[in-house]
Amino acid sequence: MHFEKGYIYHIYNQGNNRQKIFFGRDNYLFFLRKIRTHILPYADVLAWCLMPNHFHLMVLVKEVVLPESSHTMTQKSSHTMTQSHRMTALNESIAIMLRSYTRAINKQEGFSGSLFKAHTKAECINCSKGISPLFSVKQDHTQLHTQNPELEYPQICFNYIHQNPVKAGMVHKTTDWEFSSAKEYAGIRKGKLVNMKIARDNGLIIEQL
Repeated sequence: MHFEKGYIYHIYNQGNNRQKIFFGRDNYLFFLRKIRTHILPYADVLAWCLMPNHFHLMVLVKEVVLPESSHTMTQKSSHTMTQSHRMTALNESIAIMLRSYTRAINKQEGFSGSLFKAHTKAECINCSKGISPLFSVKQDHTQLHTQNPELEYPQICFNYIHQNPVKAGMVHKTTDWEFSSAKEYAGIRKGKLVNMKIARDNGLIIEQL
């Protein structure tokens, strides 16, 4: 994964061999706490959706690298203490998040090995350097978008993330699914994970609830 400060990214991964990654409501809530710990220091979350076997995050990167929060203290003398700071990148913090979640689920379910696919994807969706993807997936086919992709694709991705549970046939409306940010944007729930002001400043709205 490659991140640049000031850009919006779609981060996603799924269960290894498409297996489940969430086995109960507590697992979803635990993963959300992991997002707060490992991603919020680096980025504003604009949209999110957790599905039984995969997850989607839309984030605006604020910092690519930060000092490790749990620094170590080294004693130089009886009167002087110095701090040893290790820098941690956003992609490393995401990997730590997934590894720690995997350990917890493996212990809970009696599993071993990898819970997620080996490579988490992070696609820049508003880059102006030619690396923004010009496609979206709708009804199991790929649809190309060739006009103003840096303007069109963020909204397409935003809608796609929230519509996941509807497309999967799990609910009738986006706001019926508990584990996405659709309820926040509809004013049904006052969650603290998403930064709706920044999302709206970037022109992102849920067009159909």
